[in-house]
Amino acid sequence: MNGKRAIIVGGSVGGLFAGNFLIQQGWTVNILEQAQESLASRGTGIAWHDELEVIMRALNIPPDDTVGVDVTGRTAFDRTGSITASFALTQRLGAWNRVFLPLYEAFPKARYHNGARMESLVTTNGVSTVTASDGRRFDADIVIGADGFRSAVRKAIAPEIDPTYSGYVAWRGVSREANLSKAFCAKIFHHYAFLFMRSSLLIGYPMAGEDGAITPGGRRYNYLWYYPAPGQELTDILTDANGRVYEYGIPPPMIRPEHVDRVRENAKRDMPESFHDAINLADSNIVQPIYDVLSQRIAIGNAALIGDAAFVARPHVGVGVLKAGQDAFSLATALGECATIPEAMARYEAERLRPGQQAVWHGRDLGSFIERCLDHPEDDPNFNLPPERAIKISGRPVEHMFKQGL
Repeated sequence: MNGKRAIIVGGSVGGLFAGNFLIQQGWTVNILEQAQESLASRGTGIAWHDELEVIMRALNIPPDDTVGVDVTGRTAFDRTGSITASFALTQRLGAWNRVFLPLYEAFPKARYHNGARMESLVTTNGVSTVTASDGRRFDADIVIGADGFRSAVRKAIAPEIDPTYSGYVAWRGVSREANLSKAFCAKIFHHYAFLFMRSSLLIGYPMAGEDGAITPGGRRYNYLWYYPAPGQELTDILTDANGRVYEYGIPPPMIRPEHVDRVRENAKRDMPESFHDAINLADSNIVQPIYDVLSQRIAIGNAALIGDAAFVARPHVGVGVLKAGQDAFSLATALGECATIPEAMARYEAERLRPGQQAVWHGRDLGSFIERCLDHPEDDPNFNLPPERAIKISGRPVEHMFKQGL
């Protein structure tokens, strides 16, 4: 199928993975990205996995040491700041933009269209026409939805699938190591830390600096705090100072200051003092409502869904970037090896439907005690989630759990 045309809606890592793989195979690819500005400054920390490195090497983009900071294990802390469990696992903790940037640089700039939101998708006789918000029309043999959990492509081909709110949010922030106290750097910074509190969980870890620095003093610290936010409270969080409500997520500059102040007040009340720097010294704070997207189909006709457009697994799983890369690799490989587009789409769905569903179920299990507002994660034995097990199975592909019997 060399010489075919693809339209990819969504210019984040999933879209770029797919676009670069298809260009390798001789396809003509256009990527539509609704954001006017570059996405390079977006994203915070991610868990790095060996499988992700294999995928990037397949694109001749071998990652270097600047992708992240190595840690030797996970550490569980209780609400007093005492260490209650540890698990030895060497892992690299990276920054999202260290994946995005090399993918973006590899893709032809003339075919990456910022400010182009998909308005409509019409398919006739096997050819799809995507009309963008600026009026441009793009014809293609396949359409790939890589446009996140609010996917316009998914809405067009599988409108019955809606994101489901979990009942809690994740507050996120990143601090420069140089701004953190000596006590924090000595006691907390080097840990891949899991701080278990009543109905909430903070995860924190070191990551490379903005320039890729991984030497002491030039790194950053990433925190992610899962915190309950019932429906009405979520609406308030997503409402800006002018009264505009953002349905699924509010741009960071639009977050009302009182919400950030409340996060810091909650940290002072609920967290041990040793962790306060993570919240109080973050350069900026964002809030991410936690949603599930559980699709029953990810390939319909000549359209396919990848990444968060196909499935959204809660961040506890830590495979968002990896899953997008795996989806893109599977789809591109099927298109390269199959004789027809329908055959390739069927093969892609057969390969990636079940892993996507398993990731969603795994994320629900890991977040169950927060969703239920339990005092401790082990309060309901049905979840089988004592901290010593939670730190073993978080931030890892589901396949790792199966292989190790976790």
